[in-house]
Amino acid sequence: MKLSTFSKKAIIESLNSDGLALKIGLFNVKLSSPITAVAEHLICLYGAFDTLHAEDFIDFNVAIEAPLSIRRYLRPQVNFSLDGFIPFKPLPYAQAAAFFEWGLNWCISGNSNQFLIIHAAVVELNKQAFIFPGAPGSGKSTLSAAMVCRGWRLLSDELTLLCVADGLIYPVPRPISLKNQSLDIISQFSPDAVIGSIVHDTLKGSVGHMRPPDNSVDFSAIPAQPAKVIFPKFKLGANTGLIPLSKGKTLLKLAENCLNYSVLGLDGFNALGQLCDASDCYDFSYSDLDEAVALFTELAV
Repeated sequence: MKLSTFSKKAIIESLNSDGLALKIGLFNVKLSSPITAVAEHLICLYGAFDTLHAEDFIDFNVAIEAPLSIRRYLRPQVNFSLDGFIPFKPLPYAQAAAFFEWGLNWCISGNSNQFLIIHAAVVELNKQAFIFPGAPGSGKSTLSAAMVCRGWRLLSDELTLLCVADGLIYPVPRPISLKNQSLDIISQFSPDAVIGSIVHDTLKGSVGHMRPPDNSVDFSAIPAQPAKVIFPKFKLGANTGLIPLSKGKTLLKLAENCLNYSVLGLDGFNALGQLCDASDCYDFSYSDLDEAVALFTELAV
């Protein structure tokens, strides 16, 4: 059953008792949390996701809870834990929902070595997956958010999972993380976009998450064929420019954006090589989202 079929009361009760289990792409995730903001985050952004049964295997059993110390009354904070293990320092209480998203990124990237994991957004149209690698601030999440608002399928805005066995990309569509000016840019670009609560004063500035399209969630079991590797760079006032990139330079730049390249060794190198061979590769600069989306939609014909 979809999470949207449950009442707010039922969701809160599940989070407070045995936990709420969701199918998120390839992964089964159970979340426990007594924090109302976490429940509201799920209700707002995860309504299209399937819930799981008690007997289903769980990949990641996580919790968002306040530390058990007197400091939680003096300076409210929250911890993220995986199977009781706390890998991070506490964050301010107001960041509880965002902490779930950041913590889940850590769970996936640290426990999925059947994939070469690229720090990249990835979207699909006409059975062609476009991969947008880049460091924070490159504009990849803003670009992918704009594209899915115009009908592209979201595979991920953060972690591209390239299977080393078959060379396909396996989706993990989740809420898209938008930061600072990107929040206003996407709200103006697509007024119908649903953005959850915005948290200020994080290490990344102001952060909010955009709900993934229902059809992206519904088709999250279907892998995609890579077609384009594009390194975006948003710069205010920049002209829309797409510059071909050699396969060799693409491989080197991709390796810099891989999270487990050294762990996979030769398998990682071969997977990257096959990805570059299968894809057209570019550097891309932009400031106008309408022009960017129109360009890529034309490329996907």
